[in-house]
Amino acid sequence: MLAVFDKSVAKSPEALNAPDHSQAVSALKDGFLAKHFGSVHPGSVTVNLGSSGVLAYSLNKQNPLLPRLFAVVDDIFCLFQGHIENVAVLKQQYGLSKTANEVIIIIEAYRSLRDRGPYPADQVVRDIEGKFAFILYDSNSQVAFIAADADGNVPFFWGTDAEGHLVFSDEVDVVKKGCGKSFAPFPKGCFFTSSGGLRNFEHPLNELKPVPRVDSSGQVCGADFSVDVDAKKESSGMKKVGSAANWSSHY
Repeated sequence: MLAVFDKSVAKSPEALNAPDHSQAVSALKDGFLAKHFGSVHPGSVTVNLGSSGVLAYSLNKQNPLLPRLFAVVDDIFCLFQGHIENVAVLKQQYGLSKTANEVIIIIEAYRSLRDRGPYPADQVVRDIEGKFAFILYDSNSQVAFIAADADGNVPFFWGTDAEGHLVFSDEVDVVKKGCGKSFAPFPKGCFFTSSGGLRNFEHPLNELKPVPRVDSSGQVCGADFSVDVDAKKESSGMKKVGSAANWSSHY
């Protein structure tokens, strides 16, 4: 799976930029990275998000234990890879039918967070038990919501292209094609949102500290992020708003 988000939708952390950014290209210009993905995966599907970016996915050569799913509900696009163990519990929690699969659960969890906000975003992700990585984009709110499980069971990478756009994929070579050395594995147990940036859902009150990554040749390539036990985020609390409010600006 692949997602490239314009920097106006998903601002890249500075720490992802490698000192040598010369190998990075413009992933969105002329659909460069989506076309590359399509050449690697014939028969893949590409979804143009207009000025916000692009999504692409292929069902070929997938791990049967970590299948890929794609769905669109009310202009909310979601790519999901993996397996949720507590599906029945989450279906009941979000009032879904018995036929709902993992990707529909993710969309409904996000929509519940956006529209009603009964739980903070970190709890919404923490409630998902299993092996997973997902990429969600809400075209109405122009919000991206990305997450990976606490153990990093699904290969998942991110990086910054030459123009500062964020790239996500389960294939490291695809990310490197667009981002050069400005890439890293997506941090385990973390989620990223357009408004809140990168956060750890197991330790939501702690800051994340970037640690430069060094490749086999000794060159810095992106950064890993770890929980800083000594640095706490400022908490403004959860605002009480009506059910029609859009919660996307609060997480």
